[in-house]
Amino acid sequence: MTSFLDPLISFVSVHAWLAYLTLFLAALLEAVPVVGSVIPGSTIILALSALVPGGDLKLQWVLLAAAFGAVLGDGSAYWLGHRQQRKILNTWPLTNYPRVVEESETFFHRFGSWAVFFARFVPPIRAFVPITAGALDMAPAKFYAVNIPAILVWAPAHVLPGVLAVSAFHQYFGLPHHGHPFKHIWILTVVAVAIIGGLGVWFYRRRQNGVVAAAKPRA
Repeated sequence: MTSFLDPLISFVSVHAWLAYLTLFLAALLEAVPVVGSVIPGSTIILALSALVPGGDLKLQWVLLAAAFGAVLGDGSAYWLGHRQQRKILNTWPLTNYPRVVEESETFFHRFGSWAVFFARFVPPIRAFVPITAGALDMAPAKFYAVNIPAILVWAPAHVLPGVLAVSAFHQYFGLPHHGHPFKHIWILTVVAVAIIGGLGVWFYRRRQNGVVAAAKPRA
């Protein structure tokens, strides 16, 4: 983790435009079916947001880049599903992930429109629910009416922990805000990712247990 993040942060800290582009691409690719399950988008977003307190990046542009990437990624996946309809769920490469596709479809049937909102915060199915929503013929207006507010909540939830963690680190240790504590940023990032990911998985499993309980026949 540190061997990956340190060079990235070092490089983009002196190339702000590239940092914003990286944030945009991380959020976009994280929303792409299959690709999003292997791209550490949340980790990259949290790590780069740690550059905000030092003045290398502007908070408003970090939030905008992350949000715009997520909107484009989710929207592209949705329209692909909407155009291809249900057959997209039975084609490669989605056929290599039958369990996740099935869970995404169950999640969508269980919560309807709200599944699009909740999935934004659940890593295992975040990259699959938008295309599933499109494949199951969810109306575009309804999709975006839920998806965009979800992203407006998701972006600060991923950016602000990195900003606040580094600000608190500098304040606690009495360090100047200039300079970049690379050896500490990756630790703070891992902690923040673990907390956000843990909450997402906890929520997902709780909802899944509710689905199983509801499906059991009553005596």
